[in-house]
Amino acid sequence: MATVVVGYVPKPEGEAALRAAIDEARRREATLIVVNARRSASDPEPDLSGVREMLTESGVPFDLREVVQGLDASEDLIAVAEDTDAELIVIGLRRRTPVGKLILGSNAQRVLLDAPCPVLAVKAS
Repeated sequence: MATVVVGYVPKPEGEAALRAAIDEARRREATLIVVNARRSASDPEPDLSGVREMLTESGVPFDLREVVQGLDASEDLIAVAEDTDAELIVIGLRRRTPVGKLILGSNAQRVLLDAPCPVLAVKAS
């Protein structure tokens, strides 16, 4: 079965990515893998019950993964996409200042450049 991978963060861009990924998984008749990445186990654990509920109601087969590897979120997404032979990655975008991009890097840019499959980037409404 085909696989769509989405990076989820509990922010507007994460919500937009999740909605787009559900639509893509439905269209492709694919399993949706939702990746919520944290850098360390000491980071606050997000409440993903609303995400689980939305996924269950969507009727799309899904796997919700909380990844704690100490990697950048982009590396986690790319690793999951490679491991599952994903046919699409969905990410949410947010505006950043040029200085913010320079200092913090850009996870979205890393995913776009290094992904093993096409990437759909969506903006929050």
